[in-house]
Amino acid sequence: MATYNKFQDFSEQLVNGVQNFLTDSFKIALSNTLPVNTNTILANITQISAGNGYTSGGTATTIAISESAGTTTVTGTQVVFTASGGSIGPFRYAVLYNDTTASPAKPLVAWWDYGSAVTLNDTDTFTVKFDNTSPGTIFTVV
Repeated sequence: MATYNKFQDFSEQLVNGVQNFLTDSFKIALSNTLPVNTNTILANITQISAGNGYTSGGTATTIAISESAGTTTVTGTQVVFTASGGSIGPFRYAVLYNDTTASPAKPLVAWWDYGSAVTLNDTDTFTVKFDNTSPGTIFTVV
């Protein structure tokens, strides 16, 4: 299972209302360069090259929010990348960011480390599942 890592600025953005998980669009971008936890926006991330089924900026996930006994859980649906007409990658990191917010532009939430680089050959698929389920837990607020 991939390792979850939170960007430091995310907690402040959440408290300041920058991140709206009810209305904003969130995407997964792929990178083969280790993100730094002090990165704040998508432009700080070195994405893999677009093409062969990977679009610059990545692919959207559908977010849901639930609350039970004072604990709020944010979940996201799985994101599937399929190589078409050639290979995608290599990549090692899946980066979640807010694609809606303009200021700051495309703020970062978290990234997952898959432990080693992955290359998809033509027709191969790679599925990003939060908490290894779909929908899967991205984070909880207690």
